[in-house]
Amino acid sequence: MIEVSPERFEELVGIALDQLPTEIGRLLDNVVVLVEEGRQRGLLGRYEGIPLTERDAGYELMAMPDRITIFRQPLLAACTSEEQLVGEVVTTVVHEVGHHFGIDDDRLHELGWG
Repeated sequence: MIEVSPERFEELVGIALDQLPTEIGRLLDNVVVLVEEGRQRGLLGRYEGIPLTERDAGYELMAMPDRITIFRQPLLAACTSEEQLVGEVVTTVVHEVGHHFGIDDDRLHELGWG
């Protein structure tokens, strides 16, 4: 486990989001990305919402955005260096963004984002 300040960790999540291809970033719709401490073992990130592939006309009436949460403590616990942490943060961000686009866990694992 490594130690990285909450501010630095949020910066790493921002960098991971900035690394998404521009086309993907433009397609993100009504989603917020948050960082939480997270104590649950094994859960590095979570997508909560309605994937783009499942939205219908009624979705427009929803006031709350979808949420992608990146969990700081479990990611720190899984890494032994900041370099490794950077890679894990990128993988977790891409994985959760994939869920926003309707890609399930099995397919994300096949694509190397598991």
